[in-house]
Amino acid sequence: MMLHRFLLALFTGLGLVAFRGLPNESIPVFYRPQPHFAITSNLGPDQPNIIWLSCEDMSPHLGCYGDSTIPTPNIDRLAREGVRFTNAYTTAGVCAPSRNAIITGMYQTATGGHNMRTIGNTFPEQTGLPKEYSVVMPSYVKAFPEFLRATGYYCTNNAKTDYQFEAPPTVWDEVGNKATYQKRANGQPFFAVFNNVITHESQVWVRKDLPLRADPDRIKVPPYYPDTKTVRNDMARFFSNIREMDDWVGKMIAQLEEEGLLEKTIIFFWSDHGDGLPFVKREILHRGLHVPLIVRFPDKRLAGTTRNDLVSMIDLAPTVLSLAGIKPPEYMHGQPFFGKHTASKPRGYVFAARDRMDEAYERVRTVHDGQYQYVRNYFPEKPHYQNITFRKQQPMMVEMLRLHGEGKLSPVQSQWFKPTKATEEFYDLKADPFELKNLASDPNYSAQFKRLKQAFEKWQKTVPDLGATPEKELIQTWWKGQNTPPVTADPVVSRLANKLKIECPTEGASIGYRLLGKGKNWNVYTVPLETSPGQTVEVIAQRIGYGASQITTYKM
Repeated sequence: MMLHRFLLALFTGLGLVAFRGLPNESIPVFYRPQPHFAITSNLGPDQPNIIWLSCEDMSPHLGCYGDSTIPTPNIDRLAREGVRFTNAYTTAGVCAPSRNAIITGMYQTATGGHNMRTIGNTFPEQTGLPKEYSVVMPSYVKAFPEFLRATGYYCTNNAKTDYQFEAPPTVWDEVGNKATYQKRANGQPFFAVFNNVITHESQVWVRKDLPLRADPDRIKVPPYYPDTKTVRNDMARFFSNIREMDDWVGKMIAQLEEEGLLEKTIIFFWSDHGDGLPFVKREILHRGLHVPLIVRFPDKRLAGTTRNDLVSMIDLAPTVLSLAGIKPPEYMHGQPFFGKHTASKPRGYVFAARDRMDEAYERVRTVHDGQYQYVRNYFPEKPHYQNITFRKQQPMMVEMLRLHGEGKLSPVQSQWFKPTKATEEFYDLKADPFELKNLASDPNYSAQFKRLKQAFEKWQKTVPDLGATPEKELIQTWWKGQNTPPVTADPVVSRLANKLKIECPTEGASIGYRLLGKGKNWNVYTVPLETSPGQTVEVIAQRIGYGASQITTYKM
């Protein structure tokens, strides 16, 4: 089995294996993908603009989802004028693995982006890993905005990426704190990401001395927390941050109205995973995965409606492509829920994973059908709680650890800190919304338990799971046994009459080009370029996870 997993990791890293998505396809498909995709411009006169308003670390604590703790009038407006999804789930309870899945439309366990995190700090003192590395994605995988750019969209990201890899220069026209769709050409459609960090876990302690906009006495403390002043204050700070984030959404809507774009733009609002609070963030229980998702169309289509079907956040990428009229690539595990290529069948299940969290290793997998949840723990000898340094900056986390050490937590509040856990867990969200009672051995649930366990095992058989391979081995496979990542080969430029053909010997490399004096952005190369005498063309190539090639210059 270990040999099988190692070969699977090797072949996937080399781009020799691809798996189709669930639930409609169940048989692995083996093929050698073409080194470059070929998309030509297909923009129509009414091509939609698309904006993502994303926030961080937030479950659906919004008025439109029935939570009245604080007012959220601007997000509620989006819900009144759009479609509100009640069963949207991320594929991880933490940001970087979740965002890896969102940008690729694939489970992070299949691409190698499952460990938190690879860019920035892998805690090498504890893990023995390089301080940071980019995940080497299978050769056929692209960050999906590259497909949009290939058809003529102007794509920007302001500003968070956190995809577990450094994005090739072909992914965005602009990325950074000043990135905006406003620099696009006249009439050019855009896809723009704006991310707000104010609801992030860290802002509970960073902003702890600011005035509260939520009343600590009105907070509903869940049973897995002790009802103390510290807990109420931290939760009130968290809800106050949500209120600030709602103000930001209002400003974004106002800006679109002022520019005459509100009725020309599809707006998505979503969060990257559940609350940034203890025993929620990083967990793959319902509360760590369940997120708000609202889509507003400019023509008031479906305004005020609610959809209860299951949505995984890996569905965002193919849905955006579908709305832009682009058929999503078959390698994506996600399925479109809007647009020209909407999936013919709704999801039966959503899946998620938990692996290394900062310095602490773990491996947990889950399947959810909206009411029932099955969880598989691969290290039952470990506790649910991970002693992660970062979150011990949160006052309520420090207090919970102290109360646990003093034996002052209730049995329910102590569950998180038990020294071991069951290999299998099973929960009924309708009967037990906080998932406190494991029903895996309850005969009354045997049929539902068996059904979800079979769905989980089918997922494991049809989608590769690189979590079975030690992280060091994955890196050595990707880096071909070296101490540094491979570098993308320099692109080769050849002349075909008055056209330039560009190729790259590195399989899966994205190729970018720009005409000297015509701007700094790298355009996505798909077909031979028509050029004029005397023009100078600069070319670059990069496969995800590899270093970029040198810039090649060619003058006609």
